[in-house]
Amino acid sequence: MKQNKIPHTYTIISVVILICAALSWIIPAGEYSREVRVVNGTERTVIVDNSFHAVDLAPQSWQVFGVLLEGFEKQAGIIAFLLIIGGAFHIMNSSRAIDTGILSFLRSSRKVEKYGFFRMIGVNNVVISLIIILFSLFGAVFGMSEETLAFVIIIVPLAISMGYDSITGLCMVYVAAHVGFSGAILNPFTIGIAQGLSDLPLFSGFGYRLFCWVVLTSILIVIVLRYAAKVKKNSKLSPMYEADAYWREKGEVASEEIQEEKTTRSAWVVYLLLLLSLTGFSIYYPSTTFEVGESAVSFPAVPVFTALFALTGWLGLRKSNQFFILNLLGYTIVFLVVGVMGYGWYLMEISAIFLAMGLLSGFANNEGADGIISQFLTGAKDMLSAALVVGLAGGIIQILQDGRIIDPILHSMATLMGEAGKIASLGVMYLIQTTINIIIPSGSAKAALTMPIMAPFSDVIGISRQATVLAFQFGDGFTNMITPTSGVLMGALGLARIPYEIWVKWFFRILILFILLGMLLLIPTVLIPLDGF
Repeated sequence: MKQNKIPHTYTIISVVILICAALSWIIPAGEYSREVRVVNGTERTVIVDNSFHAVDLAPQSWQVFGVLLEGFEKQAGIIAFLLIIGGAFHIMNSSRAIDTGILSFLRSSRKVEKYGFFRMIGVNNVVISLIIILFSLFGAVFGMSEETLAFVIIIVPLAISMGYDSITGLCMVYVAAHVGFSGAILNPFTIGIAQGLSDLPLFSGFGYRLFCWVVLTSILIVIVLRYAAKVKKNSKLSPMYEADAYWREKGEVASEEIQEEKTTRSAWVVYLLLLLSLTGFSIYYPSTTFEVGESAVSFPAVPVFTALFALTGWLGLRKSNQFFILNLLGYTIVFLVVGVMGYGWYLMEISAIFLAMGLLSGFANNEGADGIISQFLTGAKDMLSAALVVGLAGGIIQILQDGRIIDPILHSMATLMGEAGKIASLGVMYLIQTTINIIIPSGSAKAALTMPIMAPFSDVIGISRQATVLAFQFGDGFTNMITPTSGVLMGALGLARIPYEIWVKWFFRILILFILLGMLLLIPTVLIPLDGF
């Protein structure tokens, strides 16, 4: 009997592009008028109330052959980020620093297991839970999304080494961040913009949002731990068992006794140069202001972490080259968090800091310039498949925009809300936001597109504007983890070497669970008086 085979990722995305092109011939074209408005101190393009109007049809035909280029232009930042990350980590991996760190962690965890408490609950379970909580919190507070790509390439090999699979590793980072994104507490890119456009106090309704985040994160931890335990017991139950051979082979090589290399003179030079540079930055940035919600906290982050690097870097150098390079990785991540939360860093700055990490790792490992370039090109080449997928995914959105059918779809869905009761209307809002997120994965863009329409609707039908924002928040987050238009999802899958078709098949039931859970969490906003609602 012939086994049904799921189409390749490229095939799925190409078919979606063709379907979108066909819809541009069927759906009457239309547009909303838009205006620039200042929202929370930032200029945003928003929809003018009652401005929807018909426009000339713009059917797409031969244009489908050019969407790859347009998709590459649209997603250029993520694509470049993927290539740089791939190249930088390949340079660093040539020293086997990550392998050394993973082995050291596994040895330490085995020592801890002798204690009764940790033996009872399992050290690995604690590690998985803490990583999920951390990244979920990042997603909830500052909307971590693209930034997760840098961590996927670290956590997936760790999960494999712990006896799990690449799906477990991806859930620990990417899925955790996006579940936190869905149950966001202080995310300025979704809640901040949506509340600003709805004329609500910034980050109001904090208490119930915090409750939602705790519920969603707890459910994810339970799901991942149950799945991880099943894979740990029988690795062949994983749908990625064969595909994970790449990671297992790397792990088998790493499981051999790694000879820790003596510290090179060039590593000391890198240490001194970095220390000198960080000291200069400490003088220039003596204090960093972290904005959390409506509060702002100032902290001498750069000077403090520079002092810590001076100490831990020296200790790493005394131990081995690999441990010093692990220090470089650790402080790259630390300063990434400082940059994102304190200085508004995005893809360009994050790419730059990881590229610097890769180059410095190469010099510390005594690699020549030609060797570093060769390592970088090899790592970037490994990311080309993921880059192509991201480009194709961007092409879907381009076809919808060029065909002028995004606004008509939104308008048609919005009219459904006036014909139902409060709970049903809220459910329709949630469904609309969830559906739109499939074609517009950007939370900021979708808030600017939908909230000027949704907020007045909620007033008419007697629903709190805060509940409408929460419906937007849930709808914006959950489907990000499955939609092919998300460049971040495609990039994460490419880094983890998980085919899109396998991911969809495995994650679909979990997605349905979270969508239903989101609806259940929306109901109290209609039935129960809540602070801020």
